[in-house]
This record gives sequence, C-alpha cells and structure tokens, in this order.
Amino acid sequence: MPKPATPHKAESSKHYPTNLASTKLGSAPLLPADIEGSALSLRLQHYLKPQDITQVWDAYRYADLAHHGVVRKTGEPYITHPVSVACILAELHMDVPTILAALLHDVVEDTDITTQDIKEKFGQQVAELVDGVTKLDKIEFQSASVAQAENFRKMLLAMSQDVRVILVKLADRLHNMQTLDAMRPEKQKLIAKETLDIYAPIANRLGLNAIYQELEDLSFQYLHPMRYNAISNAVKAARGNRKEVVSKILESIKHQLATMNVDAEVSGREKHLYSIYKKMTGKMTAFSQIYDIYGFRVIVKDLTSCYIALGALHALYKPIATKFKDYIAIPKANGYQSLHTTLFGPFGTPIEVQIRSVEMHNIADAGVAAHWLYKASDAQLTALQHKTHQWLQRLLEIQSDSADSLDFLEHLKVDLFPDEVYVFTPKGKILALPKGATAVDFAYAVHSGIGNSCVAVRINQDLAPLRTELHNGDHVEIITGALAKPNPAWLNYVVTGRARAHIRHFLKSQQSTESAHLGERMLNQALRALHVESSQITDAHWQKLIRDYGLKKKSEILTDIGLGKRQNVMVAHQLLAMTDENVEKHTKLPAKSLDTITIHGTEGMAVQFAQCCRPIPGDPILGFINKDKGLVIHTHDCPSVRKFKLDPDKWLDVEWEPESKRLFKTNLNLTVANQPGMLAKIASGIADAGSNIDNVSVEESDGSAYANLYFTVQVKNRVHLADLMRGLRKIPDVVRINRAKGNVANVVKKPTQ
Repeated sequence: MPKPATPHKAESSKHYPTNLASTKLGSAPLLPADIEGSALSLRLQHYLKPQDITQVWDAYRYADLAHHGVVRKTGEPYITHPVSVACILAELHMDVPTILAALLHDVVEDTDITTQDIKEKFGQQVAELVDGVTKLDKIEFQSASVAQAENFRKMLLAMSQDVRVILVKLADRLHNMQTLDAMRPEKQKLIAKETLDIYAPIANRLGLNAIYQELEDLSFQYLHPMRYNAISNAVKAARGNRKEVVSKILESIKHQLATMNVDAEVSGREKHLYSIYKKMTGKMTAFSQIYDIYGFRVIVKDLTSCYIALGALHALYKPIATKFKDYIAIPKANGYQSLHTTLFGPFGTPIEVQIRSVEMHNIADAGVAAHWLYKASDAQLTALQHKTHQWLQRLLEIQSDSADSLDFLEHLKVDLFPDEVYVFTPKGKILALPKGATAVDFAYAVHSGIGNSCVAVRINQDLAPLRTELHNGDHVEIITGALAKPNPAWLNYVVTGRARAHIRHFLKSQQSTESAHLGERMLNQALRALHVESSQITDAHWQKLIRDYGLKKKSEILTDIGLGKRQNVMVAHQLLAMTDENVEKHTKLPAKSLDTITIHGTEGMAVQFAQCCRPIPGDPILGFINKDKGLVIHTHDCPSVRKFKLDPDKWLDVEWEPESKRLFKTNLNLTVANQPGMLAKIASGIADAGSNIDNVSVEESDGSAYANLYFTVQVKNRVHLADLMRGLRKIPDVVRINRAKGNVANVVKKPTQ
C-alpha cells in the first residue's frame, strides 16, 4: 500500500554558529561530545534547572542509541533531526516533557521501542506526547490520502487533550521543511503543499507567528521556486531603494511619540515573501504597486499607551479611514491583539503601523506557547487559552460528526481560514467566523440545534436569506422552526467545517433512515413474490443473516437494499434459506412477479426523481436502483431507460400514489415576442395557475423579434401542468410552449437577475 506524504528527514550540511542570535529558527548542530557547549544546551540553560537539563541528556542518549547507524539523506546521523526539533521548542521555552518528547518523537515510529518503553523510562506524560505525534505508517489504509487524513485525525485528537502535541509536530515539520533540499522535486512539492494547506494555518491559528511565516515562505520556495526568487530579489532591491524614506519615517515616528511622552520601542518590519505573493495574486497587483512591504511596529508599556500612541501618529500623518482595525477591542481568534492603522506618509506613500503593548507583542510572537515562554497569568493569556480550548473542542465535534478521515481532513482545511469577520449575537456576544461565512455558519457556531432548525435570519434587524454573507459588525439573529431541518443546498455556500460536518451528518442519518424504510418495502415486495409474509421471518433468522453479512443490525441490511447496494430478491432468498420447513415449502410454489411499489413523493432522499426527464404524477414511470443514490424514478420514454435496460435486475415496477400532496418540478420552454414586460406577464400567469417558479432563464438576445424563455415550475401532476400550459397559451405574444425534458441548466445562456 502506498504511504502518505511524509517528509524524509533530510538535512543539508551547514556550519552552525555559536552565536544563537544569528542562527535560523531551530538550526542546531549534532551534539558534540561536550554537550555543555552545544546549541541545545545553551538554549536550555536560559530557563531550565540543572536537574531538568540532566533529564534532557538522558533522553538524548536514549534517542541517539535508538537511531544508531541510521543516517539522513545527506549522510548525517539521524539524531540531528530530533535535536533540531528540540532546539525550536527550546526557543519557545517549552517545558521538560515537551523537550523530551521532541528528542524521542521518532523512536516509536522508526525503531522497535514502544510507547510502553517510553512510559517506563520517562513517564506517562512524555509517552502520551510521543504517541500523539507518532504517525500510523504501520497500518495499511485504502490509499495514501486516507493514511494522511487518519494521521491528521489522530494528531489533532491528541492535540485536543494536550496542545503540546501539535507544538512538537509543528517543530518537526519546520525542521523537515528547512532540510528539504535532499528530496526529489516531486516529493518536495507534495510535502510543501501539505505544509501550506495544514501545518502553516494551524501554526497561525495557535498564534505561533514566527513558525507560521517560515512554514509559508519555505512552502512557497518549493512550490513556486521562480516566483519565490523573483519576489525575493525584488524585495532586496526595494530595501535599498526605499532605505532613505523608511529611515526618515522611522525617525519622524520616534520624535512624535517622544513629544507626546509615549515611551515606545519603534522598529521597521518587512512582510514575509508569501504574504507579498498572496497580496499580488489576490489583488492582481504588480510588485511596484505594493507600498506596505515595509511597515512599522510600535511597542508600548500598556494598553492605555496604545491608544495614546495611535492619536499621536494620526496627528503626525493623516490616517486612511478604511484602513483601521482595532484587534485590541476585538482580538483575533488566535489571541492576537494590536492596533493596525495605515497613514498617508511623505510623498503620498501609505505607511502601515502596528501598535501593541509588550504583553500583546509576546503573545503575538509565541501565541499559545506564551504560557510556557513567559509563565504569564494575565487575563489576555487566559482568554487565549479559552479560545484555543474552544477551537479544539470544535475539532472534536467535527470529527465525531465526520463519517471518515477524509471528511474530517476536508472540514479541518475549511476551518483554518486565516481571515475572519466578527459579528454580534442578539445578546451582544462577539463571534469570530471565517471570511465569507453565511448566516447558516453563524447558526451552527451558536449551537448545532439552532443550525439544524434555522429557517430565516435577521441581519441588522432586516430579514435576509440564509445564504447571506456576513460582514464585520453585523448583528445576527437566527429564526428557527420546530419542524425545520437542514437543506442539502446549504452545503453549496457554508464555509465553516463545523457547519459542513453537522449538515452532512444529519443528511447521512436522514438518508440512512429513509433508505431503510424504502429497503423494507422492497424486501417485503420480494418476499410476497415468493408467497411469504414478512411476519414469517423471525428475529433468529435476521440475526443469522446479520452475522453472515458481518453487520451489526437489521437496519443496515435494509438501508443497503434501499441504496441499491444489495438486491431485495437475493436477500429474500437468503432469509428463506434460513426458515423452517413450514416456510420452505412455500418457496417450491411457482414465484409470481414482484408487486409494484407505490411512489408517494414524500420518501425524501431515498427516492430521487431523475433530472434527465423530471417525471411528475401521471407520467408512466420506472424505478432504477442506483448504488449509493437509492431508487431513481424515470419516465418510460426517458433516453436513460434504453441505456440502462441492459441491466434488468436493477429496474422495478413503480406507480404513483393516486392523491399525492406535494409539488414536482418540470421544465417548460416558451418562445415569446421580444417585448418589454413579457417575463412579468408569464410569471403572473404561472402564479395564477397555482404553480411556483423554481428557476427561470432567458436565452441571450440576438436582436430578433422573438426570445426563448426556460422555466422550471412546480406542479401537482400532469393535469395541473396541462391547465398551466393552456393558461399561458392565452397570453398574447406567446408563440410556442412545450414541456422540455432535461435540466434547464443545460440550456441556460444568461440567467435573469
């Protein structure tokens, strides 16, 4: 079986300086014999006690022995990788169990050492961290994508119990990305894509800004090397060209803050390359038109000073009104707090400035890891930990509602949107949602029960469709209905993983229930054809059949029949083969043909009406058993009938219930005089006939005197349709009208507004 895209721990040879300030994040040499002088040791000595460091060396020796003789792609000893991972985490001042887990994170996966061995040697906590990081390479999956998805699922579930798992995993991925040169180009792109899709957004979501930016830039470098080099060279050139302007602005800001008695540290900052690339592609902008490649950061002592500094800068340079964001009053979901303002600088150059306190700056850099890095206990970090916990709990909910690992991975990717909008509940609570989120996303963010039963929404006190996209500051109130349920169409526009998972879970449960009811009707039909009533099949017979199929309950067999995965006749024969002699003798009688199944039109998702012919009550119909879709109803003269009749076992005789209450969709084509007001006249005629318009399209005008209109209307039956068509023919200037087979979407050229 193919294995998932796993970075091979390949490291390029490089000289590591002893000056830690000049080393790249996580770069570290193989520990020398004198470990006291190693890069890892120097990092640990900043914050750990001597007895703690002794534990680290025990873990190092244990890992070194476990990986003895194993080399990386470059030929270096394998131990260089876990040591480098430990260095990254040491820079975040992570606790001892996390550093030990970093050194040991590959021993269970790559050697004969077990999690139990780790537990006995280093304790339960370290063993759980290592187990959370360990991938599932030894388990055979259906495909590489399923294996990858299951790995993420396990890792994120472990993270929900202890966030340090993901910190180790992110450090592991960062070092693998730093040492990706030795891999084949196709493997580099595969790993870089996975990093950009999953790991970088997770780092951003946890507020690990330095790791997030480096993961994005490294992924960008391997996915688009030519674009990476072009932007990198352009930034270097701009750095020289704009040096004088940047220096002048920097001095002006420092002088203005000093004049206003604001004690601040002011520095210039440079956007990382991938963020520049995203801005260029997102806004279709040339590099020369991006003026905020260089921005400025103002760090003050406390929250009050942030707003004083903001006022001082607005007095120095005029602000751009639409470019101000207050992330202090409304923090980002990852705990980030700062004031962002864009000013008109000298020569008309826009200047982007971030203003934050020292505490905010610490959390902006280290995110959730600030708990270990700064040992902070302030309200800011408590709120951050609470938000992180809420996000992890949402992941648990999503995975419990996801049928398989691939679903979970899809929902996770959707849930990692970096851009957010902030909206208010009726009680004034602020909810952060991904950019592009709709009212349905909001409903599920409040509670799954509200999402499942929502029917309408008020946005800023005005009624609006559920698909309405939300914007910053919107006040949102969801209106629910006691009998309401999720609509499959919601999946076309929801953007949050939570909403998508809940909707799919409900629809799958509903489809399973409806398919089980249909399957029972189909099985009873087959049994009656064999002169046996369903009451003659006992629980003992069902239990034996369930065991033979390797299933858990009777409803699973019935669902499979309804979905077309099992034939009703075959299941009937298998049940009869298990019955007593009294029943068996009936099977010797000549079998009669299967009874006709009555279609009510209310079977829900278990029965579908074919788009190719759109049958309505009164049409002669046939039922086709389609695997995974269940029973699909076609008209007798549908072209698909001729195509599928090669498989007669999948066709069933069906008939309409005499008095169906629901409405059915059908298509109408009209040729009309190309005059103003024609569409309104026809719409009025359809309404007068008691029909609803589901869709309307107009063929693009070619300047002729006539136009073609395409309607999808809802009618009760053929009689209702005939009445509707007679009424429309009476409208002046309607030249021709006929019922069309097929989907209107296939002939649409220009939808009406």
